[in-house]
Amino acid sequence: MMDKKDEVIANLKRFDIGSTFSYLPVLPKASVLVPLFVRQGELHVLMTLRSKQLRSGAGEVCFPGGKRDPGDRDDTDTALREAQEEIGLPPEQVQVVCTLFPIINKSGLLVTPVVGFIEESFCPRPNPTEVSAVFTVPLDFFTRERDHTACSLPETTGFLHSFHYTSPDSGDRYHIWGLTAILATVVAVLALRRKPEFDVGFDSEDPLTFFQQNLNRRISKL
Repeated sequence: MMDKKDEVIANLKRFDIGSTFSYLPVLPKASVLVPLFVRQGELHVLMTLRSKQLRSGAGEVCFPGGKRDPGDRDDTDTALREAQEEIGLPPEQVQVVCTLFPIINKSGLLVTPVVGFIEESFCPRPNPTEVSAVFTVPLDFFTRERDHTACSLPETTGFLHSFHYTSPDSGDRYHIWGLTAILATVVAVLALRRKPEFDVGFDSEDPLTFFQQNLNRRISKL
């Protein structure tokens, strides 16, 4: 039998986009790293709280990541470089699993999620100018109705998801919403092969079609 990690990797690799989106026009790009790890047989994801000093997204929960630099070879390179800069995660300590479908964020950036495994023992060293906190969440949290709300987005056929998570260790409360919430939900659905308790607006067996249609719709209006 496969262990939990191998099972999750096999699940996720089915949805790697490869060159599916090579037809897209040149758009400003960004990438995020979705860092997974297994703790006591349960899948967790690492997230960050952005510094309140930042000009955009101050104080918001997000995944490590940022805009592509001219020296970055690809989306994976961007995500790994940003994770090292923000939380001190060495690229060689990330087992990259797949690249998922990109989504255009509220700033017009084409954001590509890169999913990878890290060691449970990784100890973050957050860069205080960018990150004010690093915390972890059980991934199946993003499939539960409890602590979740959503509203429909008129310009798309999707939803704006919102989660409120309380860390059992520190008691700190985090509001996870917007693009970060939908990315966490997508990864949870794909990795765990679990249909959420709430409506996500996409087919959990074929999410690519939904996100590709939404992306093409957004691009056609640029």
